[in-house]
Amino acid sequence: MSKIIVTGGAGFIGSNLVDALIKENHEVTVIDNLSTGSRENLNSKATFFETDITDYQALEEIFEKFRPETIFHLAAQASVIVSCQNPAKDVEVNVIGTINLLQLAEKFEVKKFIFSSTGGAIYGDDAPRPTTEDAKERPASPYGMDKLSAERYIEFFAKRSSMTASCLRYANVYGPRQNSKGEAGVIAIFIDRMLKNEPVHVYGDGSHTRDYVFVSDVVKANLKAIEVDKGGTYNIGTGKETTVNEIVEALREEISTDSEIINTPYKSEEQAASSLDAKKALNDLGWAPTIELEEGMKKVVEWFKNNTQK
Repeated sequence: MSKIIVTGGAGFIGSNLVDALIKENHEVTVIDNLSTGSRENLNSKATFFETDITDYQALEEIFEKFRPETIFHLAAQASVIVSCQNPAKDVEVNVIGTINLLQLAEKFEVKKFIFSSTGGAIYGDDAPRPTTEDAKERPASPYGMDKLSAERYIEFFAKRSSMTASCLRYANVYGPRQNSKGEAGVIAIFIDRMLKNEPVHVYGDGSHTRDYVFVSDVVKANLKAIEVDKGGTYNIGTGKETTVNEIVEALREEISTDSEIINTPYKSEEQAASSLDAKKALNDLGWAPTIELEEGMKKVVEWFKNNTQK
């Protein structure tokens, strides 16, 4: 058992991770400002602080009290579009917030720092696919730039301390508890609207692709990262591309719906295609995805049917 802080632990991925950590009998403290997370996601066995990672003094008080050995950093401004509209805010949260945690990790001699990063937004549209970790990074949005910058700061702090740091570059994560009101969780958005027989909006002609990885597989990647003494940057994805149209058709087969499919103008901020090669994670962490997309989508449909979305 170890003392662990999870930032963003009331969110979609973070809360699933917290549940897994508590199941393994770790002592978990959650830091979340609830801007996108929900109290309903919180595990009752975790200690919770409604705190913003941009508030250094508040963070310092938590570190002083809790003395963590490991930090999982998932708290973020995660919208590409919002980052384009307000890049300064994106820097404040995704860069300065990360630096705050790193300074405190150094001060309180944290042993391991696991960062939830992004694949597609960092590599950009021009990278060969499936994309490996040694591909040139060409972020096309402030969000991608700031996530990459955060990774660089993590590397810097890890080199000058005894802390082991891992940056996990996620593909498109989906699964139970995903917010159906945001812009990123297309599977959750489509399922929610189809179950309500509301129109489903598809950007462009629906031919753009993503690599979809199920949240339980992402949680396992995080758990693997604390088992090894080696840090590094790892892609966490399936290496498979799926078009938005294929997602729509698969969900229409699963859900009896009268939802109309409406094509809307493609957003310039959106990537055309993305998929991640995760062989390095297999070799170094012993991680590989286990949930196929069809199985995963059925799990999400079932979750939405059993949970009222507010």
